[in-house]
Formats: sequence, structure tokens, C-alpha cells
Amino acid sequence: MNLIGNLFRTTIGRKFLMALTGVIMIGFVIGHLVGNLQVFEHPDRINGYAHFLQSLGPTLYAVRLVLLASAVIHIWAGTMLAIEDRQARGEVGYQKNNWLQATLASRYMRWTGYVVLAFLIYHLAQFTWGVAQSPSFKEHLPLYTMGSDYKVLGLTAVKVGTPVLDVHDMVILGFQNPIVAIFYIFAIGLLSLHLLHGAESLFQTFGWRNGRWAGPLRAVVTLGCALYFLGNLAIPGAVLAGYLKTHG
Repeated sequence: MNLIGNLFRTTIGRKFLMALTGVIMIGFVIGHLVGNLQVFEHPDRINGYAHFLQSLGPTLYAVRLVLLASAVIHIWAGTMLAIEDRQARGEVGYQKNNWLQATLASRYMRWTGYVVLAFLIYHLAQFTWGVAQSPSFKEHLPLYTMGSDYKVLGLTAVKVGTPVLDVHDMVILGFQNPIVAIFYIFAIGLLSLHLLHGAESLFQTFGWRNGRWAGPLRAVVTLGCALYFLGNLAIPGAVLAGYLKTHG
């Protein structure tokens, strides 16, 4: 119990919590992107994938609870560390030197996190809960009938002929609104900056970052964040360019 208490009470514990929850959420956003990129394939792919996730039932809700808890702990720990850091700085001159030496990503780490949180809430409201527009896509779009089996690890997860939600068209119709698409691109850009600094801090917290590996690690993280941004940019960009269209 003391160990758990120290995680929440001490600076080192809060940094560890931020790193641990950061790993969980990095895994989620990467998996989320890989799943969303299926929109470029036949509608059976992303529609079958979405139906398979929904069919997980209690397992899916358990995963969502873990992600929600991770997000709450991550935000709380980050806010507390920011308050402690501000209190510890003291003199104005020290603050100015830190400001000049800090990277763009680290300067706005906390605020990019809050903006990304607001975006995620809207994103869930639009595509998962279906309450961000009226009528919602879930109420307005007819069900999609699977034209082929959707398989996971070689096993049939969704059978041909199964009526499922038309996630393919939900995504495309959502990004046909330029305001929504631009806000999405802006938020993903902030999230990529957040990941850039967060991943480096994670390596440092776990003791994986030293003088020898700092440069290569930063290059790998920067490349990964750039690919993440471009992957997410591709979806609304293709919709606005007219490359991605509804199957109807």
C-alpha cells in the first residue's frame, strides 16, 4: 500500500505514473490509427473490424475503463508536476533561461494535452456516441451488409451477410465537413507534438535515455511522430481531395 501511495504522493512516483499511462495511451493511438487506415480498403475491412471490436462486449468495456483511468491519471499527474515545477523555479531569470532552452513541444506540453483531450471528447461524441450532429450517423445511415468474411488471425470473426454499422461511410461523411477535418488535423498535429516530448520524457523516466543514445532515440521518436501525423492526415486529406468517397 505504501508503494502505491508513494506513486501518487512523490514527484518520482508521479513521473512514473505519467510514463506508464503514456505507454498505454501510445499503444492505443497507434492501434487506433492502424484500424482507421483500413478505410482505404474495401468497406468490408473497416466495417468488419469495427463490428468485431463491438462484439468483444465486456472485454471492450474493460479496455475502455483502463484507457479512461490512464487518461485521468496522466492528466492529474501532469498537472501536479507542472504545479510543482512552477513552485520550484522561483526566480524569473531561471524561468527565462528554461524557456529559451526548452523545445517547442515541451513548452506547451500541458496545453497541447488539454486541447487534445477536448478533441478526443468531440471525436468520441461524433463517431462513437453519435451525439455530435443531428441526425447522428448511427441513426441516419442504413446498416451495411458484409460482402465477405472478416477474419482475425485466420479465424472468421464476422461472417458474410452480417448487417453491421457502416463505419466506412461514417468516417467519410464526418470529414466531408471542412471545419471538422481542419480541427482534426490541427488536433492531431498537437497530439504529435505531445507524443514527441512525451516519448522522450518516457525514455528518460525509465532510464533508457543517456548521452550515447539520446540523439538516435530522438531521431527515431521524431520519425515515428511524423509518420503518425502523416498517417492521420491522410484520412481527412483524402476525403477533402475527393479520393475517399462513400461506397453508396
